[in-house]
Amino acid sequence: MSESIGFDWFVSKIHLVFEELPDFRLPSPALKYTIKDAALGAFSMFFSQSPSFLSYLRAMKQLQGKSNAESLFKIDLIPTDNQIRNILDPITPDALYSVFSAAFEELENHGYLEPYRFFEGCYLLPIDGTEYFRSSKIHCENCSQTCHKNGKVSYSHKVLTPVLAAPDNPRVIPFEPEFIIPQDGTEKQDCELNAAKRWIERNEHLAQKQIIILGDDLFSREPFCLLLLQKGFHFILVCKPDSHKTLYEWVESFEKTQDTESFSIRKWNGRFHERTVYRYINSLPIKDGEDVLHINWVEVTVRNTKTQEILYRNAFITDFPLDQTSVPLIVQAGRTRWKVENENNNVLKTKGYHLEHNYGHGKQFLSTFLLTLNLLAFLAHSFLEAVDSKYQTIRKILVARKTFFHDFTTLTKYLFFDSWNHLMNFMFEQLELKHPKPG
Repeated sequence: MSESIGFDWFVSKIHLVFEELPDFRLPSPALKYTIKDAALGAFSMFFSQSPSFLSYLRAMKQLQGKSNAESLFKIDLIPTDNQIRNILDPITPDALYSVFSAAFEELENHGYLEPYRFFEGCYLLPIDGTEYFRSSKIHCENCSQTCHKNGKVSYSHKVLTPVLAAPDNPRVIPFEPEFIIPQDGTEKQDCELNAAKRWIERNEHLAQKQIIILGDDLFSREPFCLLLLQKGFHFILVCKPDSHKTLYEWVESFEKTQDTESFSIRKWNGRFHERTVYRYINSLPIKDGEDVLHINWVEVTVRNTKTQEILYRNAFITDFPLDQTSVPLIVQAGRTRWKVENENNNVLKTKGYHLEHNYGHGKQFLSTFLLTLNLLAFLAHSFLEAVDSKYQTIRKILVARKTFFHDFTTLTKYLFFDSWNHLMNFMFEQLELKHPKPG
């Protein structure tokens, strides 16, 4: 594989998309900044993980007549934060979604996603919702409302964040989000499950890529499972007794007749031996009734062999047939659902992206639009980690994500770089690193 794609490819792609963003402003000779300038300015701020990034670049432009905003991000004019908020507020976030699919296709076409194929050659795609804004005062028409017992009302924004993940890969590749917002013509509050259904409907073309949807117990309901199968997706979903009483009644009846298949594996984890016990049954009804969906059920229990302490216990349902060969892999895939929380949502909240910070709520779509730009910045970083060997090496040496972006912001504040490659080469030289071999 050669590094034929990288930072410049990603910037070129977002330029193409940003050029097509709608401009709802009335024509006026006083308009100084384009929609593209505003979107690029916000994206560069999220990419650098620095709220002051644009002010630094404006200062460089005034002093030197040029700035890294032009050379790296190809921004013609640098708007202020308030100008960015006002310009972008009326634009819906779905105008940005094509960047996510384009990045996925580019990575796949160049072979960078092969390590993500797991069970039966499928990709694992965990889905989960997360809250990124809450207030008792600030709100907009897209906020979800919570009425508390004390009579107070709180307003929030939530989003579903699907990602591509693999069991032993610390890097996830984010897909386009689906926002949990009040839906036109619907009286009930929106929820994660409905958001997931909309995402699947909109992205049914991905089924041809051989995708396994992973999720918690919230998603292991017959309508959602049927939708996945209808659209061509596979699933491995958490299944708890409290929410699947009929299914677990069948499990109990199989246990009484000793028709439950089971086996165990003992292994050393580096500190002590642990024993993993698997129990599984094929073709169980997911709920009571006639002509209901039949699924396959597997339970896993991991114990410390010395103390008998339970280290992990869970159960999953899937459309894949179960046997002693497939069960450990299916369970390993099912447990990978945690990566959407640990490697995506928590990273976005605690590793410099400040997902829960209110960058600007706006009156229309600003909050969702900026959140999507933040996700695009995270996608760009994941993209570079996959394709750019210099970026990979520097990130590895500097260890912490925040360290790299602190250095990135400091360098671009004081020094001009005519390209991304110029910046990477400079950091290599200062760190006294050997340039990686391409390929």
